[in-house]
Amino acid sequence: MKQLNLSKTQDLLRKKFLKSGVKMIAPDTIYFSKDTKVGKNVTIEPYVVIGSKVKIGNGVNIKSFTHLEDCKIENKAEIGPYARIRPGTILKEGAKVGNFVEIKKSTVGKKSKVSHLTYIGDTSIGKSVNVGAGTITCNYDGVRKNKTKIKDKVFIGSNSSLVAPLTVGESSIIGAGSVITRSVSKKSLALTRSQQLEVKNYKRKSK
Repeated sequence: MKQLNLSKTQDLLRKKFLKSGVKMIAPDTIYFSKDTKVGKNVTIEPYVVIGSKVKIGNGVNIKSFTHLEDCKIENKAEIGPYARIRPGTILKEGAKVGNFVEIKKSTVGKKSKVSHLTYIGDTSIGKSVNVGAGTITCNYDGVRKNKTKIKDKVFIGSNSSLVAPLTVGESSIIGAGSVITRSVSKKSLALTRSQQLEVKNYKRKSK
């Protein structure tokens, strides 16, 4: 009986949002909560789960296999596919969160991009920031959660680790493959990278 009631509730919610103008591709695969709020000109692709306390603005595009919970998505943001937006997250206008990105208790600023393979936790990201693939904010030291602040127009190279607490100043660049443990001044390049070694004409040992 409970399953029947759940199915009925979902059918009613889907019809409600379709009637209000939400574009749903394969609506039967999309899960809403009773308190979900959706704006105008929103597109939701198949297999999206929207948990409780989610507010979605106008012109938002949510791609397949995305999970949202207790978050605010502002106008013209793009999410997914395969993104997880956890409680306490705000995506500002025009922000982009791509595939295999997890964001928790963070703000992603206007027109900032976190495109793929990234974890952002307890972080404030400013405007027009680019976060490269494989970036991690190391927010937990085993005892407490620490905060990362990334100011406007920062470029973070791929496969970087930001060890909180720290601040990355405006218009700075983090070199790819870096582990950053101290705050970075504005308009600076910060990187930690071992020198590359090359042994010419190297021969592997035979068994």
